[in-house]
Amino acid sequence: MLPSYLALAESGELTRRAARLVRMLEACDICPKDCGVNRLRGEVGFCWSGAEAVVSAIVPHFGEEPCLTGTRGAGNIFFGNCNMRCAYCQNWQISQDWKGQRRNAVSVEVLAGAMLALQEQGCHNVNLVSPTHFVPQIVAALAVAVRRGLRLPLVYNTNAYDSVPVLRLLDGIVDIYLPDLKYSDDAMAKEYSVAGNYVEASRAALKEMYRQMGCDLVVDEAGLARRGLIVRHLILPNDVAGSRECLRFIAEALSPAVHLSIMAQYYPTNKADRRDLISRKIRAREYAEVLDCLEEFGFENGWTQEFTAPDVG
Repeated sequence: MLPSYLALAESGELTRRAARLVRMLEACDICPKDCGVNRLRGEVGFCWSGAEAVVSAIVPHFGEEPCLTGTRGAGNIFFGNCNMRCAYCQNWQISQDWKGQRRNAVSVEVLAGAMLALQEQGCHNVNLVSPTHFVPQIVAALAVAVRRGLRLPLVYNTNAYDSVPVLRLLDGIVDIYLPDLKYSDDAMAKEYSVAGNYVEASRAALKEMYRQMGCDLVVDEAGLARRGLIVRHLILPNDVAGSRECLRFIAEALSPAVHLSIMAQYYPTNKADRRDLISRKIRAREYAEVLDCLEEFGFENGWTQEFTAPDVG
């Protein structure tokens, strides 16, 4: 199966969509923060990002889901800065050090070259990690990369704090959506990620991703994902994430046939040790309760990360 963006590139639609997205930077409403700043003139909003994408790392990565990692790795492009401020972010040096990330700003041509370099290294896909605030630059770079021979599936690896109008412009461009549904309670989202409208925004985003992809995950003969939707969920201590309601939403608003990836890797980092509710790893009981929810809501497809933290209560 060829990447879906190739047909749009051939018709000229990919270039047209890139131009529409870039124009949105003039009064930025790329994400649900809706800051309204003119990033093309160097103004910055919540994400501290201007006209150029910020790329912190370009690397074959072997820590994603098996259908993305394969034998040669996912082709990860880690974008700097973020449209959220998670107190427990494991990549906080990338996402929350906007001054340090200034040196990593790149042109569209350089970003296109990064995509092609990952293809040349044998990666199975281009995995865009935290791409939301740089969608215009990414699509513009993709148009350049396609002309230079890019043929890898495009993975949109996001915190799910995405704008539906932007996602609609990505229809037919993204091959695999990989959102991490973080919260079912806006109070928690505001407290721990400075995203007080997260629940409505993320749920609308997931509905749009599901509209585009449905619940089928298309894999090739090697078991590698070529098209579809995988929804991640990170278990947080003291049920800060509201895991049961997150899973209920996925089952009822999308489908219990959706592929899930339940992550148990949480550890207190960044500013988490200063916040009582998230200052420890998850416990075996908390992990088991989420697994019980998978059975309750009828989920059958996906992955559960092995629980390794000690049971301390």
